[in-house]
Amino acid sequence: MSVEDWPSQDHPAPWPGKGAPSTAMLLAAGLGKRLRPLTHDMPKPLLQVAGKAMIDHVLDRLAEFRLPKVVVNTYHRAEVLERHLALRTDPVIHVSRETRLMGTAGGIKVAMPWLGDAPFYVINADALWLNGPQPMLQRMAMAWDPDAMDALMLLMPTARAVGMDAAGDFELAVDGRVRRPRDRIIAPFYFAGVQIAHPRLFADTPTDTPTPIGELWDRCQEEGRLYGIVHDGVWFHVGSPAALSEVQQAMHTNNIRWLER
Repeated sequence: MSVEDWPSQDHPAPWPGKGAPSTAMLLAAGLGKRLRPLTHDMPKPLLQVAGKAMIDHVLDRLAEFRLPKVVVNTYHRAEVLERHLALRTDPVIHVSRETRLMGTAGGIKVAMPWLGDAPFYVINADALWLNGPQPMLQRMAMAWDPDAMDALMLLMPTARAVGMDAAGDFELAVDGRVRRPRDRIIAPFYFAGVQIAHPRLFADTPTDTPTPIGELWDRCQEEGRLYGIVHDGVWFHVGSPAALSEVQQAMHTNNIRWLER
């Protein structure tokens, strides 16, 4: 598939909103080091939760949301993940295979020809969530303001996260702006692996040097253009074999269902 064959950027967004995204970037290139030995021969996004590969949980959410096109970057055991993705027909998927790990922002920069010049979702391929009263992706689309924001992050309260026991990442101001915690301040939120980003955020990102997304967030914060929205549903973090067991146990104990009825 060439860029010319890719669905056009003027495809209507699935939900109304000011510049609501119609494209998503799934980050699936990581080595999954903390989940070894489970990830020695398998990319982390293919590990199963509730009888389904983690990346399929995300892709199913995007299909339910009627998002027409998705870019997935690959690196570790890329051929295994790409064979799996080739079995899917909804949504339309373009694979961006990296010849070396480019970091979160670097991987997005490499995929920019497919992402286009409109805002897009950026989602960790191992992000697992249940919606609250309103679909989370819809809430984010409705909250997105491209005139005020370069990035809108999904935040999860530390007290409600499953599978996560590290310190929080961010604070949230009353005006919706996000900032990293100051010294000796306990941050109440985790970044939940989902964001909306504007292409201008990556304008100065090199295409030949690995670049973490945190560097861009720091600049965005300084400019007052980093915002957040708190998830009102359930969120799971699978960062280690122990966390995977915790998530599986929580789902079994609480009789959690992945598709809300």
